[in-house]
Amino acid sequence: MDQITLRRPDDWHLHLRDGAMLRAVAPETARHFARAIIMPNLVPPVVTGDQAAAYRERILAALPDGDFEPLMTLYLTEETDPNDVAAAHASGLVKAVKLYPAGATTNSASGVRDFDKVRPVLEKMAEIGLPLCVHGEVVTHDVDIFDREAVFIDTVLDPLRRATPGLRVVMEHITTKQGADYARAGGDDLGATITTHHLVINRNAILVGGIKPHYYCLPVAKREEHRLALRAAATSGDASFFLGTDSAPHVDPLKENACGCAGCFTATNTMSILAEVFEQEGALDRLEAFTSLNGPRFYGLPVNEGTLTLTKGDPVTYPAKIETEDGAVTVFDPMMPLHWRVD
Repeated sequence: MDQITLRRPDDWHLHLRDGAMLRAVAPETARHFARAIIMPNLVPPVVTGDQAAAYRERILAALPDGDFEPLMTLYLTEETDPNDVAAAHASGLVKAVKLYPAGATTNSASGVRDFDKVRPVLEKMAEIGLPLCVHGEVVTHDVDIFDREAVFIDTVLDPLRRATPGLRVVMEHITTKQGADYARAGGDDLGATITTHHLVINRNAILVGGIKPHYYCLPVAKREEHRLALRAAATSGDASFFLGTDSAPHVDPLKENACGCAGCFTATNTMSILAEVFEQEGALDRLEAFTSLNGPRFYGLPVNEGTLTLTKGDPVTYPAKIETEDGAVTVFDPMMPLHWRVD
C-alpha cells in the first residue's frame, strides 16, 4: 500500500495557548485536522462559559481562512458552578470539562485538591451526558513520577467512576499498560486518548546520552513495555482508543533551561508519524478508526465529511522549528525517517 485516504481526522486533546503563540501554532493543526478539543489551562484558566466563548473567538480569529472547529472545554475548579457548566453545554459551546489534579502539569495550580468539592459538578455532568477529560496522575510526593498514572487509576479514577454512575470519562494521554488495560475494560462510558509522541518515545529518549528537553512531557514517557502496550492499543481498532496529540508548544528558552517546561509540539508532523507507526505495526487499515472515527463516536458527534490522503514515497521533511513572535518552538523529532506525506 502506497496511498491511504481517511476521513479527515480530529485531535481530541490540543493546546493552542493564546496571543502570539496561538496565532503561530493554530494553522499547524488546522492544516490537517477538522476539529480539536481545546485545553483550557490558560493563565488565567478558562473556567466559565463566557470565557470559553471569548477564547473560541480568539482561536477563530487566528484562522481567518480555515474550516477548523475548536471544541471548547471548561477548567474544573473547586468553585465551578454546575449550572454554568450545564448552560454552556446546552448552548452547544462546551463539549467537555477538564480535570487537572492541582499541580499535576503546566498551569494546573487552579485544579482540584479535594474531589468531594467537585462532586456536584460531576453529578450534573453525568445527568446531562457531558464528558470529563482527566489528567490522570496523583501528585503526592511519595509516589514516584513513573507510577503516578497507575496509582491515580486505583485510588482516584476508579472510585470516582463508581461513585458517579453514568459519568462519561476520557482518560487523556495514557502512558502505561495499566491505563490501556483499564480503558479497554471500562465500558462505553470510558475512552482514552493516546498521543503521537508516546507511541514513539520511551523514557530513554529523555535521559540517555544527556537530557533531551524536547522529549520531556507530562505524563512523562515510561518504560518500553508501556510504549509497546500503547502501540498495541492504538493500532487495535478498539473503539476505546482515539488520537489526542497533547501537542503542547513552548518557546525554546522555556524548554531548554534548568526547569524546563513539559510538552512536545507534534501538530506539524503528527499524521506522517502516525502513518509510519501504523505501517510498522501492520495496521494501516486501522489508522482511520484511531484518528477519525472512534473520537466522534465517543463524543456523539458526526464523522467529518472531508478526507485526507497520505502517499508513501521518499522521506518527507518538516521544519525543525516554528517561529512565533515570542520565539521559536521546536517541532517534535520522531528519530526515524517519515515516508508518508499528506497530499
